[in-house]
Amino acid sequence: MRDSCICYFICLKGLTGITLCATMNILVPNQDQCDQIALLLGNCEPAKPWQMLYLYTVLYVTGFGAAGIRPCVSSFGADQFDERSRDYKAHLDRFFNFFYLSVTVGAIVAFTVVVYIQIKHGWGSAFGSLAIAMGMSNLLFFLGTPLYRHRLPGGSPLTRVAQVLVAAFRKRNVAFESSEYIGLYELPGKRSAIKGSNKIVHSDDFRCLDKAALQLKEDGADPSPWRLCTVTQVEEVKILLKLVPIPACTILLNLILTEFLTLSVQQAYTLNTHMGILKLPVTCMPVFPGLSIFLLLCLYYSVFVPLSRRITGHPHGASQLQRVGIGLAVSILSVAWAGVFERYRRHYAIEQGYEASFLTSMPNLSAYWLLIQYCLIGIAEVFCIVGLLEFLYEEAPDAMRSIGSAYAAVAGGLGCFAATILNSIVKSITGNSEEREKSWLSQNINTGRFDYFYWLLTVLSVMNFLAFLYAAHRYQYRSKQVIETKEQVNGQLNSK
Repeated sequence: MRDSCICYFICLKGLTGITLCATMNILVPNQDQCDQIALLLGNCEPAKPWQMLYLYTVLYVTGFGAAGIRPCVSSFGADQFDERSRDYKAHLDRFFNFFYLSVTVGAIVAFTVVVYIQIKHGWGSAFGSLAIAMGMSNLLFFLGTPLYRHRLPGGSPLTRVAQVLVAAFRKRNVAFESSEYIGLYELPGKRSAIKGSNKIVHSDDFRCLDKAALQLKEDGADPSPWRLCTVTQVEEVKILLKLVPIPACTILLNLILTEFLTLSVQQAYTLNTHMGILKLPVTCMPVFPGLSIFLLLCLYYSVFVPLSRRITGHPHGASQLQRVGIGLAVSILSVAWAGVFERYRRHYAIEQGYEASFLTSMPNLSAYWLLIQYCLIGIAEVFCIVGLLEFLYEEAPDAMRSIGSAYAAVAGGLGCFAATILNSIVKSITGNSEEREKSWLSQNINTGRFDYFYWLLTVLSVMNFLAFLYAAHRYQYRSKQVIETKEQVNGQLNSK
């Protein structure tokens, strides 16, 4: 809970700083002589170095706080349920669906209400409304403190990981057959050395890390944790390593989400965004994936779970990894459709003489054809991200739940970075500085080849999906490992 409180406070400070940056004249360059034309020509007064330093500082403070909120809050919320309850799995499943539903509602409000406030009242009012909302959420979170269920703090998980790596490195040259070898170190009895964690059964994976628990005669009665770790501590690190391939396979989904937020908006500028007499701002188009997520989560338990339960026989409709796989498969359909529609849109624009007018909307071609790819990516996000959050929470070590949840956030961040890198590579290969109009990602969408880029993403998505199937097939759930270990022990006792 302490981590969540700190992250909330940091994010509130960042948003307050951004609001001040948008409202105080001293923090922005002089805009008196800067109209729209001057802005496009680059004739506006540039920001002073200290103004840019302030802006980047508050942006990074906000990002730092936001990066800590999601993994801490999701794991803290899941901690409120009793593992001994018969309906624990069902409650956990519903919680993560509800958690992602609340995240989606926030995104919908950001793309509609906050955009409206910005258009009508300016950036200061928009950022101010976000700061007020964050302040209210802080207050509500603190008011609920007496009702929360708290896990015992197990210390810094990063420190424990570092101790295992250092101890294993120190004993890298010691053989298991050494005469100094006593055994693998673990505390006697049922008590674990790590607060808030049960003991973890030893596994044969990553044998090199077992040397961190290699107890030698020279270690003495009270060894340093930087030289000798318990088996449970070593197994924590092994579990974290075994989890890595699953969230790594979701990086490409986050890359596609990032690309849709930019490329689809460029497509929408060339299309008719009227809905009857109402004309939606192009910047509101990304709200539709959020709406599809909202509708799907509302129908999830009444439609999907009963249907998939009949197909798979799983009590919750589909296992966590099956849901992640469904999400990745649907994301392939989404980006493939995006390529098909973009090919049609580009061909239509050239036929109708709009090739050079890439910011002019074509009245006879509706932007709502984009809803197909938006809805598909929304469905993919629900299955993949919600399933991933639940999977990481349950499979992570007891005292490292937040790190498991942070894996999903890291995958999201890496997806954004990967999108930037991929865009740079595609631009450098498909068009040099003298042939910008021939680039797949040309600023003029009608001369560019967004369709080729979408199909490249389709191919990468198929390859990524195959990699996920391999990783999921090899992965063994922790509960299954414990059952198999008990059966092995019982078998050995019976044979004796």
